[in-house]
Amino acid sequence: MTGPARAAATPRTDRADRAGTRPRGPVPGGFAARVRRGLWRGVLTVTGGVETRGRLPRGGCVVVANHTSHADTAALLAALDARHAPAIGAAADYWFASRFRARICRRLAAGFPVRRSGGGMDDLLAHVPALRAGGAVVLFPEGTRGRDGALGAFHKGALVLAREAGVPVVPVGIAGTGRLLPKHGRLRPALVRVRIGAPLPAATTPQAARDAVAALHDRTVAEPLADSAVRKRVARLAGSRRGLVLAFGWALAEALSWPLMPELLLAAVCVAAPRRALKLSLAALAGSLAGGVLALQLAASGVGLPAPLTTDRMRTEVRHELVAEAAGAVRHQPWNGIPFKVYAKEAGHAQVPPGDFLAAAARARGTRTLTVGLAFGAFGFLAHRHRRRYGTYLLLLGGGFTAGLTMIVTGWA
Repeated sequence: MTGPARAAATPRTDRADRAGTRPRGPVPGGFAARVRRGLWRGVLTVTGGVETRGRLPRGGCVVVANHTSHADTAALLAALDARHAPAIGAAADYWFASRFRARICRRLAAGFPVRRSGGGMDDLLAHVPALRAGGAVVLFPEGTRGRDGALGAFHKGALVLAREAGVPVVPVGIAGTGRLLPKHGRLRPALVRVRIGAPLPAATTPQAARDAVAALHDRTVAEPLADSAVRKRVARLAGSRRGLVLAFGWALAEALSWPLMPELLLAAVCVAAPRRALKLSLAALAGSLAGGVLALQLAASGVGLPAPLTTDRMRTEVRHELVAEAAGAVRHQPWNGIPFKVYAKEAGHAQVPPGDFLAAAARARGTRTLTVGLAFGAFGFLAHRHRRRYGTYLLLLGGGFTAGLTMIVTGWA
């Protein structure tokens, strides 16, 4: 949201009164502030994650931050302590220009109007009691959104408010929101990072406050994200053509004889490279279908391939299903634990037409493969800030898969 610009003194207009821009006290703290914090943390987690460093001091304070995106407000509400019930100063001529927009601003962002065409200082000073009671007021002293990394001059309204209330000024640097929601751009996944600095005395100057915010922003941008060397290598592989070839080949081999299902590969590579989840899943699906048709034709020709970790009971169950449902029997495969290769081989023995089997397998395998791949891709986005633990994730994945496979084979023994 756009913060206050220059403060001048002009009377309010009737239109502003109708739009709900008369100064009111900050939105009450407690439950409402916690709900907003949880809401925006959830939203930012889904869109790439939010990382916070530092905390607000005890008692009231005026927060000043850099401003490059409308997402800055969401970042601050997600990062700041709910016990301060932070209220966000928003441009009255934009966010409070209509009743609907004003209602959204107040309820979702704890916004209050600050006039940029005169009277803005009165709007700010109306929050002195809330600050003295331990609340926080968040302002963007540049007065408008700027370019990412380039701070404009700070106006003095935030500092005057801090002096009047006798509370410190807290600088905050925000990085990543310009990528998440660029000015006049579209929302795209990005990690947002918020760094809360040490309090400044209320008597600080606008230039000193700007320098503190700029330093925090620069440190936040420059600080590398902790990452796993293994994840980096897997992501590079997944992002190349070799990754697609690997997904296709793995799935094809599994449909013929290989005992490890392609979803295991997808669980590893889609978390490392979430943006490639759909392409990798489609490649695995294509390989699985190609391998299934090939296995069917080989079995129909009397060629038998090894089928490790399969049992006679699995083959017997599939034969009964094929007798009852023909090619449609493969619809049971994604959920009963019987490997796809068993269905393909037994369909060949039963002389199921390859075209019928391919159509039925595309529906059944497509549902499972795409669901698994995209689900792990989504998990990769949500776990972006924890990617340094990717090695641990692989160990847990391998252990879980081994335990699950053992249970399935034992259950069908």
